[in-house]
Amino acid sequence: MSDEPQAEAEQVDEEVESGIQDGDFVRLAYTVRTTEDGEVVDTTSKEVAEEAEIDVEGYEFEPRVVIVGAGHVFPAVDEALKGAEVGDEGTVEIPAADAFGEYDDDEVRTVSANKIDEDDRYPGAQVQIDGEQGRLETIIGGRARVNFNHPLAGEDLEYEYEVLDIVDDREEQAAGLLGMYLQQAPEVWVQTDEVEEEQVVESDDDDEDAEPETETVTVEKDTLYIEATQQMTMNQQWMFSKQQIAQDIMQRLDIDRVIVQETIEGGMGGMGGLGGMMGGAGGADIEEAIEDVDIDAEELAAELDAEETEE
Repeated sequence: MSDEPQAEAEQVDEEVESGIQDGDFVRLAYTVRTTEDGEVVDTTSKEVAEEAEIDVEGYEFEPRVVIVGAGHVFPAVDEALKGAEVGDEGTVEIPAADAFGEYDDDEVRTVSANKIDEDDRYPGAQVQIDGEQGRLETIIGGRARVNFNHPLAGEDLEYEYEVLDIVDDREEQAAGLLGMYLQQAPEVWVQTDEVEEEQVVESDDDDEDAEPETETVTVEKDTLYIEATQQMTMNQQWMFSKQQIAQDIMQRLDIDRVIVQETIEGGMGGMGGLGGMMGGAGGADIEEAIEDVDIDAEELAAELDAEETEE
């Protein structure tokens, strides 16, 4: 029996292992178009977006950092990236079933118009019905026809890409992940902090009911700092999923903790007195400060009534 097939297989494995692998952070430039009519669906190029007459205002067009094999791109693109090298380019054909699904006629349903806000009762409006996103097609009387298919359902896609770089720096990786989640990349930095924490001390006492003894120790922790912008704090993805986003970043970047900082500039004018009051609390818990204020509502009302009588 010839050893040639086995040798060829080993050679292929070596070639794949020499390039990009699952878990690698890769900076990609890409443009996604529909196969049938070439409509631009997504792009990292401002020039391409402008040529396609896409509104570019308020949108950052720049290469994206993705993790290969993490579901950040279509599965077929993930496969194309494995074994690739920096500088490689390609186009991946993605059938509708592997993109945004086949078009389903049953997903076009008639609902009561009362479920739609009056301001959204026009054809083409994006509406939410019972937790589902849809597009209003027609509305007649008290009935509305809503299409719950994804806008790109049934469309085959072409994914054109170029591998620009492999990202090894953790700060760049963190910024890239945040950019993917939030469509913006806030300022970030990683530093090692010394942190005091309580640790349980091992005891020779066999008494299971005994209170565990602890001691305060100083440990080093790799910390990712995020300088939050106003746009970031108002981002719905961040507001509802920041715990999951932070956990994902810590796990993938081997970070011990994430600290989000928000800077408030001066110039608050008449609010200065309030700032002084809060500052005077020495950083104390506001809830504890409120509990320390002993106000009896009935007593206060009686005093006010007495003052009005005297007047």
